[in-house]
Amino acid sequence: MSAEKIIKVDHVTRVEGHGNILIKIKDGKVEECLWKVVEAPRFFEAMLRGRKWYEVAHITSRICGICSIGHTLTSLKATEAAMGVTVSEQTLKFRRLLLHAETLQSHILHLGYLVLPDLVGVPSVVPLASSHTEHVLRVVRIHRMANEMSDLLGGRTTHPQRPVVGGFTKWPTAQEMETLRQRLIDRVPDVEAVASLIKDLAGKLPKFTRETEFIGLTSADEYAFYDGDIASTDGGTWPVDQYKKVTNEYLVPQSTAKFTKNKRDAYMVGALARLNLNYDQLTPKAKEIAQAFGLGPMNYNPFMNNVAQLVEFVHCLEESIRLIDEILEEGIESEKPSVSVRPGRGSGSTEVPRGILFHEYEYNNNGECVWANCVIPTNQNHANIQKDLETLIPEIKDRPQEEIELTAEMLVRAYDPCISCSTHCIFL
Repeated sequence: MSAEKIIKVDHVTRVEGHGNILIKIKDGKVEECLWKVVEAPRFFEAMLRGRKWYEVAHITSRICGICSIGHTLTSLKATEAAMGVTVSEQTLKFRRLLLHAETLQSHILHLGYLVLPDLVGVPSVVPLASSHTEHVLRVVRIHRMANEMSDLLGGRTTHPQRPVVGGFTKWPTAQEMETLRQRLIDRVPDVEAVASLIKDLAGKLPKFTRETEFIGLTSADEYAFYDGDIASTDGGTWPVDQYKKVTNEYLVPQSTAKFTKNKRDAYMVGALARLNLNYDQLTPKAKEIAQAFGLGPMNYNPFMNNVAQLVEFVHCLEESIRLIDEILEEGIESEKPSVSVRPGRGSGSTEVPRGILFHEYEYNNNGECVWANCVIPTNQNHANIQKDLETLIPEIKDRPQEEIELTAEMLVRAYDPCISCSTHCIFL
């Protein structure tokens, strides 16, 4: 009698959106191994046509409830590029802070609520409230702090209203920034405790590697989140407006979302990609955390993306305190944005928690959007998830079916995918 294992996961839990895993193993041979995206395309690009330049960022922020800040800032950068708008140094610092707030918010959510249960061996965060009460409370406190930071800088936790084309509609006071600085400092012991717990459990992360290409922003000035050129670990840099030369989107039968490829048949974006590209520019404490886990460039284990998120959390915390100190020393000016509407086409990019994000728009003489394109980080990771599964499953095919299923799900969760955001399927 032939031995057969059929693993069908509809849908992978503890991720945003709907994605399925299908694996068939017969007589010791992997016959089928698929990462399937089953979300309906959402056609945000079509929604933008005919909308005014000042509406576009508010619409595209709704692409994602987790990365709404990143979508807003990327959208603003694309519109500003199209209309020739240059923002002030103060605006740049506050935008960087706002992007750090989102990264802090998202990374701790993923690590504390979605990854930690796998490392402890429970199905969700709910049992951890009893078995690891203090650690769950630490995660809640850190998450609340990041939410409050987003509220202060963006006007609310998600879908921010204060950042607009050319600047901000409202600026925090010096007292509010001093209070925020202290809240960040107050959470350092909690962050250290969570890092220690993850270090103790790190042995549960599968030892798996598959050499791939990593793509993200890079800059000579900083660990690139807000600005930079597109870079590849396989070599090469590109200005942001040449993003299509890098992403090369294409369709596959099992996915409603496009896949991407550059120099190889797949590439990875996200925290691990950023760390591999920008390791030397991490803050001192972030480097300490990375070294404690033995994480440095080049690392090809996708499960270590979770550790890279922890490293980035520490980096963003330190960088936020530094930026606040600069802002307070220089003083906060009550600037008002000024925009002269003109026709044009422009691209913008930032690094959101799940990787490099691209927006591109074209405007007519009336400041109406006539064409739009958005390439989402998870969209860029789908092909790499597929290739990882194709390599991973043959390595573990002889293990019990339950273990194969869990390991495959953990692989998908390691990418922290935002699946519904990735399902644009428009022929360009």
